[in-house]
Amino acid sequence: MQKIQTKTLLITLSLLTAFALAACEVVNTAGAESNKDAGDQVTEKPEFNAEGELVRPENYYEWIFVGSPLTPNGLNGGEAGFPEFHNVYIQPSAYRLYKKTGVFPEGTILYKELQLVLRSDYEDGSADEASGRGYFPGAFNGADVAVKDNARFPDTNGWGYFNFGHHAPPLAKTSAALPAEACAACHIANATKDMVFTKFYTRLQ
Repeated sequence: MQKIQTKTLLITLSLLTAFALAACEVVNTAGAESNKDAGDQVTEKPEFNAEGELVRPENYYEWIFVGSPLTPNGLNGGEAGFPEFHNVYIQPSAYRLYKKTGVFPEGTILYKELQLVLRSDYEDGSADEASGRGYFPGAFNGADVAVKDNARFPDTNGWGYFNFGHHAPPLAKTSAALPAEACAACHIANATKDMVFTKFYTRLQ
């Protein structure tokens, strides 16, 4: 009798072990599929309110920094359209997908942080510092954002453009999409690739 009970116990334990291993396999497979799916889409998605306005991303400085073109007043007759450093950031997931496919995925956000030059010591707007004469970043002065969403912005080649203020912080928390003539028209006519001036951003080339 004892041998039969022992044998039954061993069979039961074996079955339980087999079921446990099978369950782990299912969980691991599901996890792998979930990770695969997450790797094929933008995870830091743009947020819109009920009025269709874009909510300004607040953690953009934790994203991938792609470049910082500068068009100072001193080199543009004192009237540059954007007399600041254009510090541009993109979400990590969108950046990874772009580098993998060469295409900006749906939901891409390009956040342009505007930063004035520190000061102007010369007519061309440059200044002297320990490293030499040049242009040095100073106060923050606003933000512009571009979002790729073909469904929302079919009339502007799939991109929407937003301005949260061209002034010192605090900036607006939300923004409606700008009319085509404000930003999109220039990008349509002059951008390097898919409405983006990639020639200014080595990391996107």
